[in-house]
Amino acid sequence: MIKKSFFGVWFRAILVIICRVILIILSSSVYHTFIVVEILLNSIVFQQRLAKILNQINYVLISGVTTVFQIFSKKTIMMNPLMQWLLRFLVSLLAIIVYPLTYLLNLRRNRKCPPPRNPILFKSATTLAMMIRNKQITSEDVVRAYVERCKEVNPYLNAIVEPRYEIAIREAKSIDKMISSNDRSTEMLEKEFPLLGVPMTVKESIAVEGMSNDSGTVYPYRKPATKDAEIVRLARAAGAIPIAVTNAPQLCMNWETYNNVTGLTMNPYDQKRTAGGSSGGESVLIAAAASVIGVGSDIAGSLRLPPMFNGIFGHKPTPRLLSSEGHVPDCLDPDFDEYFTLGPITRYAEDLTLLLKVLRQPTGPEVPLEKPVDLTRLKYYYMEGDGGYVLNKIGPDVRKAMDKAKAYINSTYNLDVQKLQIENIHHMWEISVRVLFKIKHVRNIYTDPKEREQLISMWPVVLKKFLGMSDHNLTCVAYGPAQKFFDSLPDRYYKKLLSIFEQIKRDIAKALSDNAVLFFPTYPNPAHLHYRIFYKFLDCGYLTIFNALGLPSTNCPLGLTDNGLPVGMQIVSNRCNDHLTIAVAKEFEKAFGGWVPPNKEVFESVKTA
Repeated sequence: MIKKSFFGVWFRAILVIICRVILIILSSSVYHTFIVVEILLNSIVFQQRLAKILNQINYVLISGVTTVFQIFSKKTIMMNPLMQWLLRFLVSLLAIIVYPLTYLLNLRRNRKCPPPRNPILFKSATTLAMMIRNKQITSEDVVRAYVERCKEVNPYLNAIVEPRYEIAIREAKSIDKMISSNDRSTEMLEKEFPLLGVPMTVKESIAVEGMSNDSGTVYPYRKPATKDAEIVRLARAAGAIPIAVTNAPQLCMNWETYNNVTGLTMNPYDQKRTAGGSSGGESVLIAAAASVIGVGSDIAGSLRLPPMFNGIFGHKPTPRLLSSEGHVPDCLDPDFDEYFTLGPITRYAEDLTLLLKVLRQPTGPEVPLEKPVDLTRLKYYYMEGDGGYVLNKIGPDVRKAMDKAKAYINSTYNLDVQKLQIENIHHMWEISVRVLFKIKHVRNIYTDPKEREQLISMWPVVLKKFLGMSDHNLTCVAYGPAQKFFDSLPDRYYKKLLSIFEQIKRDIAKALSDNAVLFFPTYPNPAHLHYRIFYKFLDCGYLTIFNALGLPSTNCPLGLTDNGLPVGMQIVSNRCNDHLTIAVAKEFEKAFGGWVPPNKEVFESVKTA
């Protein structure tokens, strides 16, 4: 483990002290202001004079707010362009504080993640499983290679919550012994154990028996998972070997992978940059060649944003294709699985198909994963966003990558990639937010442990966070008040919104049918500096749109920018057409190279040495 420098430790300590002093001054000022106001209002001199004035102000405010709200609730079905732009502007004002602070916080993060050297690390899970079955390589050699790589890169990435290295090596030895003493053919082994002897990693929010399953939450005692989640059980039944559980934000409620247990996870291409969230730990390990396959979860882009920021493949499947049993947080709402899903994260596109075939639940929808796809017979569409004013427009790096993909389809297959026009699509940011917040009883920090349908008082938790006394992350604290706000909005407004939503769903389903894919930005720009998501979170609407619509989506890497950062886009299809998005992703992997090792210049100098 590389020790932090003396200067770095003191710099952070001083920064923390300054922040705490500011918080103390602010809280003290608020407190004493309330005291002064209370004294004035209870004064005999002020009581009579102010009573009449306060009543008049109260009447005007209530009447004004009520009138305005009635006008908007009757006349406005959605946020109009001015309201959308104003929302983006107000959130962007946070950059005044966040931008310089994040610059200072990231000054010392400049170490280079070492490039992979072991040839085993450059093979797909599909290839490794084949080689293990054919006795060309042992599972023990593969697992040891990945264990050593995890130990090498984790000091640079901080992605592993808890390893199971020794157990994994013992399991690999058992598999090698079984193969050497077994008389079954390789075909029989492939059918029964398609992931035989292949190591994998698992997001901490997904249960692995005996491993941490706290999902980034501070507890006074350790609470390991008592059994495997369903998809982990299926992976292990297919021969896979978990070697570690990986970092996620508390209860998966952030697009930045940070919590108060494990800390901050860093991007292997640049330590100053975010890994994305919430499947950030999983994605950076795979991108750094410290894992070959893994599983994550997605209700607001978590299977696509971290893969985009780290230059790998992530797939949000058709709803209910994979079981969500064994995930923390879970939910009592039966509609939860319409928007939330578990799914695969891989370094090589062919492994997406392999994992989905292994992990799909028997009661799930029919998705023809093995069906051949003729790319010449597909229709190709693109959109550069939802056309609204909430989301920032895509930047030059993303535009260049998408143009490259469109030009390839045109030059290779002589097919035009047409711009898709959907009526009212510019309201999808608001729709997706309202639909996702309408989900009831998602486990969160306010959930009453004795009565799952009840909530504890929120304001003590909020106050403790404001005073710097809370172990919970800001996004988890903010979730409760945000949920209360959306619950307070009138149902009549929500019903009008749903009627527009249903029309959008019908129009998109008709446009994509069963033989079309849509190119859509994953995010407007490559990975930004750590913590800047706090004024960029609106742009995650590029992702949530497809959670609300329930469409399968694959993040596909399209190379590196001039600054050496990964860039990619989403490939989307109609429900149950996951095989189409993956087929196109495989084609782009062949055309543009797919995953590129982090710190490529160091990697190439090592190869030529």
